[in-house]
Amino acid sequence: MIEFLNLQSINKAYEAKFKLEFEKFLDSGYYILGDAVKKFEANFASYCKTKYCVGVGNGLDALTLIFKAYIQLGKLKKGDEVIVPANTYIATILAIIQAGLKPKLIEPNTKTYNLDIEELEKSITNKTKAILVVHLYGQLANMDAINTITKDKNLIVIEDAAQAHGAQNKNGVKAGNLSDAAGFSFYPTKNLGALGDAGAVTTNDKYLADIIKKLRNYGTSSKYVNDIVGENSRLDELQALFLDIKLKDLDKHNLKRVEIAKIYLENISNKKINLPYFSGKMDHVFHQFVIEVDYRNRFLEHMKTHGIGTLVHYPIAPHKQEALLNYKDLYLPTTENIHEVVVSLPLHPCLNSKEIKEIIKVVNKY
Repeated sequence: MIEFLNLQSINKAYEAKFKLEFEKFLDSGYYILGDAVKKFEANFASYCKTKYCVGVGNGLDALTLIFKAYIQLGKLKKGDEVIVPANTYIATILAIIQAGLKPKLIEPNTKTYNLDIEELEKSITNKTKAILVVHLYGQLANMDAINTITKDKNLIVIEDAAQAHGAQNKNGVKAGNLSDAAGFSFYPTKNLGALGDAGAVTTNDKYLADIIKKLRNYGTSSKYVNDIVGENSRLDELQALFLDIKLKDLDKHNLKRVEIAKIYLENISNKKINLPYFSGKMDHVFHQFVIEVDYRNRFLEHMKTHGIGTLVHYPIAPHKQEALLNYKDLYLPTTENIHEVVVSLPLHPCLNSKEIKEIIKVVNKY
């Protein structure tokens, strides 16, 4: 059996360091917003080449707190419209709603699954105040075009970089530093994954970073001094320790992912399957390797029969979820079709050549 993903195998190389740092953590007696969080924030900001990084509880909170901070700063107000790709994980849209803003769902580009530039241009109205860009599956959206369009209209641009740690554009600028602010998730399955929930915001805006620091910690500026209405969404000290250890290998692991993706792209040949678009550059770090398949259920059964794990990211479009009933009547055929045909193949740094060859062989047999 070739599992879709085995987190134990991915984290096994770090066990000794994890245990050593855990002992230090126990001995420190400091468990909330201590030196480990500060160190990881500094190192991740340096990695993304942003001025600031603020660690928070998870990826959803990262995006939500960005919006709430902009409201606090007076740059957004409740009810403002935020354009977002319809083809995304529901958390992206929930962040907009939970901040009291109004999502406007638009169709993605059929080649990249990311924001479609033509759709974006025709969807912007005087009600639009921000764009939430998603680097889906680890592939950067066309940020040059998006930033050009939005700059003239004075719109806020935010990246959902939850799946794109380390992806970079042709100039070497990384995800998290291509907009006004970005939200990251360090959910265990991500390219940079914690051993539990964790997230962060990156930005070059000091005022935004300062507000988010307050918001994540009950709105406090100092102990028992509450300046604004905040919440509890702090990056866990222990998770910060683990993440800082793993951060050093992120680029190496991303290169391994790209290497495997290239092997798939060169060797998978099946008329029933469409392979993902890839420019050949590091603007895609293949958080997922997503194919389009004719008769998906039949394919999933085929893979299962041959002992290969697969997943579907994602089986139901967000606007068709019961949680978003207000959007159920939207006509978004491109998004709906994508959610009906996509399948993710195993792709992670621990896959060996024998497993990769077997996956290719089975996929080609379908």
